Amino acid sequence: MMPAVKKIVVSYNGTTVGYLAELSDGRIGFQYDEEWRHVGFAISPFSLPLSSEVFINKKNAFDGLFGVFDDSLPNGWGVLLMRRMLMKEKIDYDALSPLTKLTLLSPNGLGALSFAPSQSAKGDEKMFDLDALSKEAKEVLDDKENIKNFDLLFRLGGSSGGTRPKAHLKIGNDYWIIKFPFSGDPSDVGKQEYEANALARQCHIQVNDFKLFPSKIGLGYFGAKRFDRVKGKRVHMVSLSGLLETSFRVPNLDYIYLFQVIKKICVNQEDLYEAFRRMCFNVFYENKDDHGKNFAFLYDDEQKSYKLSAAFDLTKTPYKSEHEMTVNGEGNPSDKDLLAVAKDVGMSKEKCQKIMEEIKKVLKK
Repeated sequence: MMPAVKKIVVSYNGTTVGYLAELSDGRIGFQYDEEWRHVGFAISPFSLPLSSEVFINKKNAFDGLFGVFDDSLPNGWGVLLMRRMLMKEKIDYDALSPLTKLTLLSPNGLGALSFAPSQSAKGDEKMFDLDALSKEAKEVLDDKENIKNFDLLFRLGGSSGGTRPKAHLKIGNDYWIIKFPFSGDPSDVGKQEYEANALARQCHIQVNDFKLFPSKIGLGYFGAKRFDRVKGKRVHMVSLSGLLETSFRVPNLDYIYLFQVIKKICVNQEDLYEAFRRMCFNVFYENKDDHGKNFAFLYDDEQKSYKLSAAFDLTKTPYKSEHEMTVNGEGNPSDKDLLAVAKDVGMSKEKCQKIMEEIKKVLKK
């Protein structure tokens, strides 16, 4: 039986940020460390401003946690691995408290926050046989028993988000996320995501380095260099959904929220035009899987401010009937809707029209 955790120390690259604790009434409170309040930054600017207050999330989107902490928890593939790992110990993952779940996270999890005490499995992140990992990931998806290298698969992907299986690997001095096919994916799914990122780069959208890793049994595995790791240091990251304290599973956001957040927390207002490019690309390319978890913000220690992260999870999803995030309230927006959002946030109409023309030209080719 895994002991229930009642208090957690939250850290950022070795420095104590604050404390999470289960209160007497069962709710979860967070309080910044006194020293962090003088030298640190707000890890979630809207919900957790720097103060001595004990914060309690009045919303129930994240089982009592604030969104920034829920961002650290796995979903999809990561939860599947976590459940399978704990089943061997006869532990029900869903019965664990949110604080206990945070202690199970490995150091290769997203963002920079870490949680102590830690009950995670640690292991080597070196390069492995991708075909072997892909085969064993399929065995997990097929619910097979006695998977030979399950512990390795768990260490490499147990903190993952998203549906598709993935591994967090260190290649040279860089950290990468490499994706494997999900059940029902076409054989060229990795190549498709590679091409989507190549098109986005041609549209002058900021994407991190990416490549198609070779395979002897398929057409290759898509991999992207992690933007939450820079020179071996973890970078604080929080999703749009996490900032706004709303689950990405509920399609209740409009792109206008993305632009409003940028205006409030980003030091470089050119991020508005970067976001406009992504919105247009998603609409014109039919990437309708554009929910609030697929937009993120990074804290820049040098600029002492947030910035929009590089674009990620760019795919074509024509099978979806509408965009996860509406544009001007429309699930299938027109050019007029795109420009209406730009007007609402005070962006240059001429500049936005030029961006739209550039993206259409690239995609038409």
